[in-house]
Amino acid sequence: MSMIGYGGFGTVYKVQNKYDNKIYAIKIQATINSYRAGAKYHPIAIEEAKNLLLVQSEYVVQYYDSWLEGNCTYIQMELCSQSLRNIMEIKPQVFNRQIGHPMDCVEYFISCEIFRQILESVQYLHEFNPQIIHRGIKPDNILITENVTNGRFIKLCDFGLATYHDKRVHFRTERKHDQDVGDMKYIAPEVVKGEKYSIKADVYCLSLIGGELFEVDLDEINLDEYDPIND
Repeated sequence: MSMIGYGGFGTVYKVQNKYDNKIYAIKIQATINSYRAGAKYHPIAIEEAKNLLLVQSEYVVQYYDSWLEGNCTYIQMELCSQSLRNIMEIKPQVFNRQIGHPMDCVEYFISCEIFRQILESVQYLHEFNPQIIHRGIKPDNILITENVTNGRFIKLCDFGLATYHDKRVHFRTERKHDQDVGDMKYIAPEVVKGEKYSIKADVYCLSLIGGELFEVDLDEINLDEYDPIND
């Protein structure tokens, strides 16, 4: 067993199953002191396991099992080789390019394909009825699978903050979504302020990720017309 990632919501290990000899990712999270406001005292790890079971698809990491052991929740998932964060860090070196210099056509089209698959994965969540807001979209939670099927290699992970969105309910003042949920670098302004928000909170995250992927100066992105509520 070797650690391959860690964060505020748990540690991820690469593990070989002694029964089938296959390699999996195991996420371990302590259940004590891991409660999210408004979640009726359900540990985030249990919320994530429930959400992963719901969204079984080629667009998200494959979920296999989860269990409680001592004070920890264990989630067994598909092992993915890299995250988008890793890819963005090594991409300039792979293409022998200085950061800030223009991409050649090959790197540009590969970047377009990566971003297209990210958009498809998020769209998959937003087309549920009721819709699902991921609320944790960031390069670290966008993974590259080792088992490519149908040409797809991008998968979303970390559904501990995911929530349903029903316009008939969550746009009412007394039933707004939780405030200040997500990574502060990618969190949408309306989420920080505790205002009403929708799936566009995820779209805001995607705009920032696209800027990073294509190395756009984020100060040049005009968000003056950004409307978090209206379609």
